[in-house]
Amino acid sequence: MEKTKYVDREIPKISLANFEQRINEITAQLVNAAENVGFFSITDHGISADEVESMFKVSESFFVLPNDVKATVPWNPNNVGWENMSQVRPSTGAPDGKESYQLQFGDNMKGLWMSDEHVPGFKDNCMEFMHRVQKVSEKLMICFARGLGFEDDFFNKVHDVSRPDSQSCCRLLHYYATPETNDGKIHHRAGAHADWGFLTVLFQREGQSGLEICPGREVVTEFALGDTWTKVDLKAGDIICNIGDLLMSWSDDRFKSTFHRVKAPCEPGDYYGERYSIAYFSQPVKDAIIQGPKKKYPAVTGRQFTENAIKKYFAALKAKVESDTPKSVTHTQDPVSAAVSATA
Repeated sequence: MEKTKYVDREIPKISLANFEQRINEITAQLVNAAENVGFFSITDHGISADEVESMFKVSESFFVLPNDVKATVPWNPNNVGWENMSQVRPSTGAPDGKESYQLQFGDNMKGLWMSDEHVPGFKDNCMEFMHRVQKVSEKLMICFARGLGFEDDFFNKVHDVSRPDSQSCCRLLHYYATPETNDGKIHHRAGAHADWGFLTVLFQREGQSGLEICPGREVVTEFALGDTWTKVDLKAGDIICNIGDLLMSWSDDRFKSTFHRVKAPCEPGDYYGERYSIAYFSQPVKDAIIQGPKKKYPAVTGRQFTENAIKKYFAALKAKVESDTPKSVTHTQDPVSAAVSATA
C-alpha cells in the first residue's frame, strides 16, 4: 500500500478578538482561508480551554458507560443518537475505529438524550455548550455572508437552531486506542472524506493527534487518496474549522470543501491512545433555499441538499464495496446497509 505523502502547509490562524471593531479584517482573513485552504483555526472565540475540557469530561462520562446503556439512545435516520463502529467511509470501505453520539437541538432528540441517572446533567451541559458554539458559528456566518455579497444575517436566519426543522448538530466522538503496528500500511481511525454540511467547528484535545487535511483546491484524486496530506495539531483552546460541501455549493465553488481524515497511528511518534473530539456541524433548516449569488447550480432546499448528499455518499460506498468484493463472494446482508449516514 502506498505510503502517505506529507507536505507542510500553513493553516491560517484567525483571531476573533474585538469582533465588531475588526469585522472587515476578520472577513478578509476568513474569505482568504475559505478560498485557498478550506481549513482554518480560530482563537479568541470566547470559549475557554477549561470550558472545552469540561465538555470533554461530559463526553467521556457518556462513552465509559456500558454498551447496553448507550444502546438505549440508538442512532436513527434523523441523524441523531449513538453508533459504534458502524460508519463506513467510501474512501476505505471499512468502518471507522470509533463510536459517536450525535445531538441536535429540537424534536429529533425526543427520547434520545442519555438520562441524568447515568450521566448527571448530561442534556443541560450539552445544550449549554452547543449554544455557545452556535454563537461562534454565527459570527463566522456573518463574515461568509459579507464575503459573498449577502446581507449580514443571510446565513444566520437559515441556521436558526430554535426552529423545529433545525439540522445543526453536535457530535461527540471517541476513537478507540490502536495497537502499535509496523506493517508499512496506512491505517485510518476515520477514512478520508469531506463534510457535506455548511461549516464544521471541531474541538480536539491537545496531544491527541491524527487529524490530517488535503485542501480541496489541490485534490486530483478521489477522496484525495494518493495526494499530499498535512498533519493538524492544535493548542488547547484553539478551534479548527472547515468548509463543507454545502457552503462550497452556496458560494458557487468559490469556497473550498476540504478532504480530511483521522489517520490511525502507524509511524514513530504517533499517538496510539484513545482520542476524543467534538464536532459541531452548522446545517441550514430544511426549507432554506440554497443557491449561490452567481446561480451556478439549481436552487435546492436544505432538505434536498442533505438527501442528495446521502444518495451520493451511499452510491460511492456501494461502488467501493462492490469493487473490493471478489465475484465469488456472496453476502447474506447488504454490507452498505449498516453504514451510518452521518455528516463527518
